[in-house]
Amino acid sequence: MVGMEGTGCGALLRELQQIWTEVGESEGEKSKVLSEIERECLEVYRRKVDNANRTRVQLHQSVATKEAEVALLMATLGEHKLYLKKDKSYVSLREQLAAVAPVLDNLKCKKEERIKQYYDIQSQIEKIRSELSEPNDQGDNANSTAADEHDLSTRKLNSLQAQLRALQKDKSDRLQRVLGYVNEVHSLCGVLGIDFGKTVNGVHPSLHQNGVGQSRNISNSTLEGLASTISNLKAERKSRIDKMRDTMESLCQLWKIMDSSEEEKRQFSKVISILITPEEGITSCGVLSQETIEKMEAEVERLTELKTSRLKEIVLKRRTELEDICKNAHIEPDLSTAPEQTNTLIDSGTIDPSELLANIESQILKAKEESLSRKDIMERINKWIAACDEEAWLEEYNQDSKRYSSGRGAHVNLKRAEKARILVTKIPAMVENLINRTFAWENARNKPFLYDGGRLVSVLEEYRLNRYQKEEEKRRYRDQKKLESILLAEKEAMFGSKPSPKRTSSMTRKTNGYRSNGSSNGLMTPTPRRSSLGSATPELSTPKSYSSRYNRYFGDSRRLSVSQLNFGDDSLSTFTSISGSEPESPSMG
Repeated sequence: MVGMEGTGCGALLRELQQIWTEVGESEGEKSKVLSEIERECLEVYRRKVDNANRTRVQLHQSVATKEAEVALLMATLGEHKLYLKKDKSYVSLREQLAAVAPVLDNLKCKKEERIKQYYDIQSQIEKIRSELSEPNDQGDNANSTAADEHDLSTRKLNSLQAQLRALQKDKSDRLQRVLGYVNEVHSLCGVLGIDFGKTVNGVHPSLHQNGVGQSRNISNSTLEGLASTISNLKAERKSRIDKMRDTMESLCQLWKIMDSSEEEKRQFSKVISILITPEEGITSCGVLSQETIEKMEAEVERLTELKTSRLKEIVLKRRTELEDICKNAHIEPDLSTAPEQTNTLIDSGTIDPSELLANIESQILKAKEESLSRKDIMERINKWIAACDEEAWLEEYNQDSKRYSSGRGAHVNLKRAEKARILVTKIPAMVENLINRTFAWENARNKPFLYDGGRLVSVLEEYRLNRYQKEEEKRRYRDQKKLESILLAEKEAMFGSKPSPKRTSSMTRKTNGYRSNGSSNGLMTPTPRRSSLGSATPELSTPKSYSSRYNRYFGDSRRLSVSQLNFGDDSLSTFTSISGSEPESPSMG
């Protein structure tokens, strides 16, 4: 117990002795308890020693067993330098076991791999032999060499590999020929819509077996059967191509006459390539199938029956397309193919419907070309019309006495007004540029630029004149206001005081009823007023006011002046003032 003084047990023993002292335990009792403690400790030590001894015996057995397995595997694989035993006097049993375990696992993996290699090579040898032999000779190659798991040396493996290479060399040429034949048969069957499996099964069943481990027979009889099958399939392909070409030509003619939709043509899109593709270049699957031929023949028969009944509908459809193109480009369509005339011609039989369709197609092409040439000018016309709309909005906005209020949306209108003022200043340049470009277009093509039947230059020139006259009206109005101010100042200086409000109002009403005629005598001519707003500013006749006055330029269909332009209802020299009365025509100055 002395040795336990410095350990945890010693501390517990001292604590026990202290308790005994406090309790007053007798010495005999103390000796008895200490003897029991010592006996129990010895039993624990004995159990630990026995367990350690059993573990040592098990480790000895494990090391011996694994070393024996290693020796057996090395002999089987023909390996002799993979594992070297260490001196056991310097290495513990666990270290010995840890050293031999990976070696054993490695040898087991090598054995499994070697066995797999043996079986793979032997199965390949047997497979090639069965492929090279005739069907009646299959029984001679039934015997196979089983892998000897006690002899897996590399020497035996090399012997089997050499045997396999010899058979593979013998097989190579035949296999290439068979595969080439099979691929060609597969391609021809796909194009013709024939069952590939049924075709090759007639030569040899193995040619259509795609499962793992299945082999193709490459005997002489198989090669001969494939060559004969290919010859027959090529002859059938040529026959079908000739038949389909004739049918497709008839179908294309009917499509053109009947104006068939793209959806109707799409189902035969693959077949169309036959007309321009050589026989060897036709590879699309099912394009020469018997079902496709029957479908084409049925379509030809159906379109032939519908040909007569749909001629009017087709002509009307193409004419509508022509009118849509002309409407978008604001040009007049050719009246020679109008629906009323074409229906009469078709009913009377005086014209071939094909020629009528060709004529409309030619007109559509010309309309598209002219529409493309007018694109730049049309875009500028739209910009000009948009600018005129903004100018009209700006004039209405300027007349609104509440435009600067803090109501909802006022700031949006303010921003729009600023942009509109900038845009309005560009209108004269836009009109001038549009006139120049229109003249250039007319000179290049030696014909007038018509917009809905009217000459565009005439409209632009009249608009420009009208705008100039409006500016003159504004200038005269400003001069009139200045003259009123001067007269008012002279009266104040003459009478020494400002006129009474009643007198001033009367004077203003008199002067507002006249305008300066630009002469030196200072006479005033009547100036229109607007009763609702009291403003004497004249309104510019925008392109929108020409709707009824200038139908002679634009015809009776969609007009440039109907929805976009705003010219006046009277003559170009007559203007609508803000007051709504009819002023006399202003001169050009």
